[in-house]
Amino acid sequence: MAMDPVCYVDVDEETARFSSTYRGTDYYFCSDFCRKKFEENPEKYARLATKIDIGTDISC
Repeated sequence: MAMDPVCYVDVDEETARFSSTYRGTDYYFCSDFCRKKFEENPEKYARLATKIDIGTDISC
């Protein structure tokens, strides 16, 4: 399982409909909304995904 770096939902990489690659790493998303939000600011979400710092930016 992967974690959606925008909303922290578990996503199955095998069946995920939405994904994006940033700096050679594949990220998987629960929705197109989360994928688009990630692509607007991939550095922010990639950094948060490594920290697992949920904060206040849950948005889907």
